[in-house]
Amino acid sequence: MDYEVAIGLEVHAQLATESKMFCSCSADYRDAPPNTHVCPVCLGMPGSLPVINKKAVEYTIMTAMALNSTISRYTKFDRKNYCYPDLMKGYQISQYDAPIGMGGWVNIDGDDGTKKRINLTRVHLEEDVAKLWHGEGYSLVDVNRAGIPLMEMVSEPEISSPEDARDYLVKLRNIVRYLGVSTGNMEEGSFRCDANISVRPRGCKKLFPKSELKNLNSFKAVYQALQYEAQRQVGVLEEGGKLVQETRGWLEEKGRTVGQRSKEDADDYRYFPEPDLPPLMLDEKWLDDIRSHLPELPEARRDRFMNQFGLSLYDASVLTGSKTLADYFDECLKLTDKGKAKELSNWILGDFSRLLNLDGIDIADARVRPRHLLGLLDLLDNGVIGGPAAKVVLEEMFRSGQEARDIVEQKKLSQLSDEAQLLDVVTQVIANNPSVVADYKSGKHQALKFMTGQVMKATRGRANPAVVQEILAREMEGE
Repeated sequence: MDYEVAIGLEVHAQLATESKMFCSCSADYRDAPPNTHVCPVCLGMPGSLPVINKKAVEYTIMTAMALNSTISRYTKFDRKNYCYPDLMKGYQISQYDAPIGMGGWVNIDGDDGTKKRINLTRVHLEEDVAKLWHGEGYSLVDVNRAGIPLMEMVSEPEISSPEDARDYLVKLRNIVRYLGVSTGNMEEGSFRCDANISVRPRGCKKLFPKSELKNLNSFKAVYQALQYEAQRQVGVLEEGGKLVQETRGWLEEKGRTVGQRSKEDADDYRYFPEPDLPPLMLDEKWLDDIRSHLPELPEARRDRFMNQFGLSLYDASVLTGSKTLADYFDECLKLTDKGKAKELSNWILGDFSRLLNLDGIDIADARVRPRHLLGLLDLLDNGVIGGPAAKVVLEEMFRSGQEARDIVEQKKLSQLSDEAQLLDVVTQVIANNPSVVADYKSGKHQALKFMTGQVMKATRGRANPAVVQEILAREMEGE
């Protein structure tokens, strides 16, 4: 039997606020000693009262708008009850039936160039839980993370492949980074995902019981876990077994999922309105102000790069796949004319990105600032240096932060275009390669490229290739 999968993702993003969701404790907890960013509110002490973080609400509204959600004029917080050791109070303050954002969608690119729309169910706000440290026979609790503002974006169960799930996640992370509401760093836990997956016979409407997958801390883990779980569920059904609704953990080192517990439904959490927090009535004027300050989003920026600068879909997509990369490109073009856009794109996505990846740094932290890169391209375009020398200069700029012109002078990399200087080198290369000269004279013009390469090698890449070819052709034909 042929089966199809249905995947829904619950994506959590820690919001980049200065303080926690319901208290004034610092949200910058990662390098702090355990249990030092705490107070009676996030410790869940009896009698302590929460206060809503306005910036966290604003960030959630921004994200919901960017995801095409309908913003609720009336929203409230609820108590989600469950007794795990990472919850100090025995409940989590979250949102249930009146979230900030309802519905919405994200478009991802299909393999055939078409767009696939992934619909969202909701965008809501809650508090993060404490972190557990497990030892042999015991667990320790660090409350520093408890109370960090956590935004949850829930998709409809209509993602049809692990590949689409990964692309959707990448798109979501790019959006929250462009908005500046979250770092989106999965390795730090500030961008996390739980995946719900179920299967059904192709063409059938009813799904078999789903599994919720936990411990997915990278795009690769999401893809591999969904791929494994889809095969596992189909295997159970093909062998005549029965699927049950459950939570399963992903064991990356073993490449498989394992059962953890039966999956809770909403009724199990016993939601009820949070009595210590009033409902929020979102003012239309405030919403309009937030909407008017939304930044240009990745898809719109990609289209602008294509329409305004003539970049290919691939180049524009890679550039806008990172906000800092796209910012750098835009900053460069503010300092020059748009006719350099393609050349800039080639250098940024080529040799520059190679250096960034080797050192593992972001372009925003690179010593090569836009004026440095444009200075290099000016020298290249004006024939002061050639392509090979330009790559040498870029590497030195990357290490030292010096201006391109200074490096060219120090390392004597300026291009040789004077015929008198080049003639001696050309004459020597011709003398050393008589058989190649003979090939050229017999009509094998490919030999000219080889001879040009020999001259370039002899001059350590400084010779002007166009001038070299002119001299070579003249001298070889005149022999």
